[in-house]
Amino acid sequence: MNLTQDELWNTIDTLGWDVRHDNIVIEIGGTVVSGIHQGEDYNKKWATQYGVRKYNKDAFIVLKNLSRNDDTKSQPMDREHEPHHLKDAKPEPTV
Repeated sequence: MNLTQDELWNTIDTLGWDVRHDNIVIEIGGTVVSGIHQGEDYNKKWATQYGVRKYNKDAFIVLKNLSRNDDTKSQPMDREHEPHHLKDAKPEPTV
C-alpha cells in the first residue's frame, strides 16, 4: 500500500489532532551519528568522521504531537521509596 495525502489527513483526523493549533513535529528514526574521532588516514569504506549522521536502510518517519504529550504522570513519589524486591533480600557477605 502506498501512502497518500488523504490517508495521512484521515489518520490525523482519527487521532483528533488539530494541525492549526497543535505542536506537531516530524522526526527521523533509525539513524546513527559517529561518535569516534578518526585520524586523517582512516578507512573511509568502514568508518565515518566524528559527528556524521547516517540513515539506516530501514529508517522511519515519526510524527509527534507535543501538545498532547502528558508529562504529568512522571512525578516524584509522595512516600519513601521501598522496593518490594529488597524486603526479603539477605545482606550479601562482605569479604
